[in-house]
Amino acid sequence: MSPHTSTDFEAVYRDLHTHPELGFQEVRTAGIVADHLRSAGYEVTEGVGITGVVGILDRGPGATVLLRADMDALPVREETGLPYASTDSTINAEGVEVPLMHACGHDMHTTALLGAASALAADPTWTGRLMLVFQPAEEQGSGARTMIEDGLFERFGTPDVVLGQHVAPFPAGAFGLRSGPAFAASDSFVITLFGRGGHGSRPETTVDPIVLAASVILRLQTIVSREVAGTETAVLTIGSVHAGSAPNIIPDSAELTISLRSVDPAVRARVIAAIERIVRGEALTSGADREPTIVHAHSYPAVVNDEAATARVHAALTAAIPGVQVIDPGLVTGSEDVGMLAEAAEVPCMYWLLGGADPAPFADVTSQQDLVARVSALPSNHSPLFAPAIIPTLPLGIAALSAAALAWLKP
Repeated sequence: MSPHTSTDFEAVYRDLHTHPELGFQEVRTAGIVADHLRSAGYEVTEGVGITGVVGILDRGPGATVLLRADMDALPVREETGLPYASTDSTINAEGVEVPLMHACGHDMHTTALLGAASALAADPTWTGRLMLVFQPAEEQGSGARTMIEDGLFERFGTPDVVLGQHVAPFPAGAFGLRSGPAFAASDSFVITLFGRGGHGSRPETTVDPIVLAASVILRLQTIVSREVAGTETAVLTIGSVHAGSAPNIIPDSAELTISLRSVDPAVRARVIAAIERIVRGEALTSGADREPTIVHAHSYPAVVNDEAATARVHAALTAAIPGVQVIDPGLVTGSEDVGMLAEAAEVPCMYWLLGGADPAPFADVTSQQDLVARVSALPSNHSPLFAPAIIPTLPLGIAALSAAALAWLKP
């Protein structure tokens, strides 16, 4: 199958990029997806898991292949300067107006799967069943779970394999495939520290939650450096701090949000216990009248790629895409909830990385070390400057999804 079947989808990609939507707000995006799938001959169901879309193309006996793409964007103000850059904003779940950007490439994922849906529908050579899942709210870590809880597999059947891809800032034409643990597990926490508010001129009458928050933040940074072995993997990030309203007022509380990435369940449990110990211990030391609250906002497991499925996708990509370069990207400490789909269905998963950067600046790269150095200098996912090169990324993404699906669907 040619990787040049995506010309008609470039406009779709630009449109989705210009008009991003937050998780569970992807109404416009879902409508575009549903229209394209129906025009390609799929049986379409909207509103699965709030804003998710499922497309089914059944050609009789054979494997059922689930291809998944996520649709949601991020609350990031775009700074790419592209002619199709987003200037949109929305009101988030907390009632705050936020800018919007497809800073993680989900617009590329969605468009590539629409292109693959069209290509596969036009290919008469396969038998089996395609189950296309366009998922909301991956960034919140709850989209896959919401679709599962809405009866995804009871309503549409259980697949034999779950396949998908994520665009990344390495050269287009390269694909990152890794068997075994491939993407880290993710947990997020919302921590509220309670102090005793008062006048900024009389701190002795208060318990300052901002000072408490500062102590907690610094101490949390010692978990990975001092409680996790060098041979283990964990990443802990404090993503936001909110406290106070004026320079002369000591507030009553401060709120922190924390992101944790891990691979080994034992390491995860140890780090979570350390977070709770430190937060409660620092609050006690500060003399807080009230214990902090620790809300476990979301949790999803590591993505573990099946060995046999990885080998099958590797063979399919190298056979279908001329000049393809397949690399082992190592363990990605970013996280993905696609693994929940495979885990819930109890079937193999294969989730790979799709190179999205202009390949021209990489032409003289001769080693993996040089490649890593060059990639590190590029804007990464979630950056306001992140901008995949539409060509050749999009046609390659379409070709990869199509080839991977056909590895199971061919008679």
